[in-house]
Amino acid sequence: MKEIFFTKTHEWVRFLTDTTARIGISDYAQDQLGDLVFVNLPEVGDEVTAGDEFADVESVKAVSNVYSPVTGTVRAVNEDLLDHPELINEDAYDAWFIEVEDIVDRAELLTQEEYDAMNA
Repeated sequence: MKEIFFTKTHEWVRFLTDTTARIGISDYAQDQLGDLVFVNLPEVGDEVTAGDEFADVESVKAVSNVYSPVTGTVRAVNEDLLDHPELINEDAYDAWFIEVEDIVDRAELLTQEEYDAMNA
């Protein structure tokens, strides 16, 4: 499995190639949010920009924005999450939100160790 990187806003990114990546929210984020009941995702072909909102998740506690760690074009959307947002609670690192291709920029990314230290 390729290494996962994190943002300070609790998203994760796993690069599939140098210019393609999967993005989701961290296990810490889903734990803080509680039971997720709805997710709003972009469409294939939409542009995402590093640091900008691309989705939102609704839990029993609140609605939270999800920010893109990269700039590029949405190549795929995890349609399973639209009907089953609880998959994020079950395994945050398997429940990716989108795949982005043609990546041209990245937000500041943290390693697993740096991210864990930030949330300790």
